[in-house]
Amino acid sequence: MSLRLYNTRTRSVEPFVPLRDGEVRIYVCGMTPSAQAHLGHARSFLFFDVLRRYLKHLGYRVTYVQNVTDIDDRSIARAMETGEDWRQIVADFYADFKASMAKLGVLPFDQEPYATQFIPQIQTMIVELLEKGHAYATADGIYYRVKSFPNYGKLSNRNVDELESGARIDVDELKEDPLDFALWKFAKPGEPKWAFEPYGDGRPGWHIECSAMSHELLDREGLGFDIHGGGADLIFPHHENEIAQSEPLMQRPPMANFWLYGGLLLFDNRKMSKSLGNFEPMSAVLERHDPQAVRLLFLQTSYAKVKNFTEESIASAAAALANCKAAYRLLEAGARDVPTDLHATGYVQRVERDLDDDMNTAAALAAVCEFASNAAIVRERAGADAAFYEYRYLLTLLGLEPNASWSDVPRLPDDFVRRLAATLREDLDGAVGAEAAIDYVIRLRTSARTMKDWAKSDRLRDALLACGVEVKDSKEGTTWSVVGA
Repeated sequence: MSLRLYNTRTRSVEPFVPLRDGEVRIYVCGMTPSAQAHLGHARSFLFFDVLRRYLKHLGYRVTYVQNVTDIDDRSIARAMETGEDWRQIVADFYADFKASMAKLGVLPFDQEPYATQFIPQIQTMIVELLEKGHAYATADGIYYRVKSFPNYGKLSNRNVDELESGARIDVDELKEDPLDFALWKFAKPGEPKWAFEPYGDGRPGWHIECSAMSHELLDREGLGFDIHGGGADLIFPHHENEIAQSEPLMQRPPMANFWLYGGLLLFDNRKMSKSLGNFEPMSAVLERHDPQAVRLLFLQTSYAKVKNFTEESIASAAAALANCKAAYRLLEAGARDVPTDLHATGYVQRVERDLDDDMNTAAALAAVCEFASNAAIVRERAGADAAFYEYRYLLTLLGLEPNASWSDVPRLPDDFVRRLAATLREDLDGAVGAEAAIDYVIRLRTSARTMKDWAKSDRLRDALLACGVEVKDSKEGTTWSVVGA
C-alpha cells in the first residue's frame, strides 16, 4: 500500500502523488511570536515533522517551509504598552519557541521566512489583485473583495451567505462588505510601516504574507505545490483567505494539492486559556517533563484527532519511553555490524503499513512499543545486529532519537527486576529493564492512590525501597531515585 492522506480540500483519503516526480513541497503556517508558545502550538508541528521524516524514508526530496508572522497587531500593541522594540519582542518569543522545538526533536526547517522579509513580493501580489478587480483601496487600507472569488468557502465547507450574516465591520474599517479582509493596512501613528507607492505607507495584513511567501519559495510557476498545513483552527478564515488571494493569480489552481491539519490539544479536557487559569508556556512544560515523553504522548493519538493532555497521560508516556530505552540498551549491547537490509524483523514493514494509512502514528508507535517489549525474542530470532539497527531506525523515524541518556544504565543491580518481582510476588508485565519495571510499579501505585487504597500504595513504595529505589510524591507527580546515588 502506498501513502494515503486525508485531504481537507476534497474531504477524502487519497493516494499521495507529488506534483513533481520524486519531490515534495510543503508549506506550514508557523508561529506568530507575539506571546509565549504552548504545547497546543507544538502538536501540529510535531505531526509535520514525522510526515517529513516518513516522506524522506520513502525516498522523496522534501522542501519544508514554515513561516514566521513577525508583524501583527498584538506585537505592535505590546511594544506601544511597554516601550519595547517590536522586533525584540518577536525575537525573544521566537527564540524560546525554537529552543522548545529543538528539545522536542523537530528537524530544522528548510526555509524559515519572516513576513517582513517579503514586503516586495507581498506588494506585487496586492497590485496584481487590484488590477484584476479582486481588491480595492479605501482610506484605511487595501481590502480583498471576497465576492469576486466564486469558490470562497469551499475549503472550510461554508456557505458565503451564512458567513456574511454573521460577519461585521469594525468601526475603524471602511471596507465594502463585512467578509472582505485587509491585504494592506495604512500606517497609524507610532506603528511600523513600509513604503508602498502610490497607495500609502503601511504594513501587510495577516493572510497575504503566506500567499506571497509560498508562491515565492515553492511555486513561482503558479502551478501549485504539494501540501499546505497547520492547526485545524487555521482552516477558516486564514487558509480560506490564502486560497482566495492566490488562485486568481495562478496558471493552474489549486494553490496546494493536499491540505492537512493537526487536531486540537486539550488540557484536562479543556482548551488552554489564560482566562481559565490553565495556561502554561511550552518551555515550562518541557522543564517539568521529558520532551521525548511529550513527543511519545502526541504520537499515541493520530494527528487529526483531539488529544487530551493530563498529568496521568504524560506519566504513562514516560513509562512507555522508559521501556523503549531499556530495550534499546538490551539490543545495543549485542550489536556490532550495520546490516544492509532493514527488514529482517518485520517491524519496519508494519510501521510502513501503519504510516501509509493516513500517517497512523498511534498504530506505528504501538508496533515500536511491541518491538521494545519483545526485544529479547526479536534479537534471538532476527539476530543482534538486525534487531538493534532496525529498532533504532524506527525510533528515529518517529523522532524518538536515541542519545547518550538512552545508553545510561541506572546504578541498580543486574538482578533488580527479578528481586523486585520476588518482593512484590507478582509478574512485572513483561517490563524490559529496571527503568521500565520501576515505572510500571509507580503506575500501579498511582492508580492505588487514586482509588485511596493507601495500604497497596504503601506496599508498593516499600517494595521499591527494599530493592534500592526511593519514590517521592509532589504536585507535579511521582519521581524516583536510586538510594545512595
